[in-house]
Amino acid sequence: MKKSILFCLLVLITFGLQAQKESKDIVAIKEVIEKETKAFFEIDYTTWQAQWAHVPHSFWSFADTTDVNFFSGWDEINKGFEKYFKTSKPSNAKIEREWVSMNVYGKAAYVVFKQKVEDETIERGEQAEVRFLEKINGKWKIVTVAVIRKPKEH
Repeated sequence: MKKSILFCLLVLITFGLQAQKESKDIVAIKEVIEKETKAFFEIDYTTWQAQWAHVPHSFWSFADTTDVNFFSGWDEINKGFEKYFKTSKPSNAKIEREWVSMNVYGKAAYVVFKQKVEDETIERGEQAEVRFLEKINGKWKIVTVAVIRKPKEH
């Protein structure tokens, strides 16, 4: 009887510790995504690039009714955004985000959310976004960004 109770307690503690670990990971993942987005609009290249995994399998894509763009590999992503970070002006964008799902698989995470961005110059339609992250040297880094912007409703 004592062994059964002890076993049950150990199982509960193990599951509790696993849930706590995932919660810390989820908080850290959200922070990375929020930092990357904020740095993008504030034209803070150093912070923006620090949220990314600088690996050949990194991928960035964007699609809306007017255009489709993508960059494959960190070098191409970095080069693709070079002009943006040199010529754009910082924005005090208001970002509304609705987390749809977050799945953590050990050292990988798949995140889906909806996002709406408004700033002083433009109001954009809602965007469906996906992030794939990897835990590298104990820190979550973005590997994939996929954005599909819905047309703005009039």
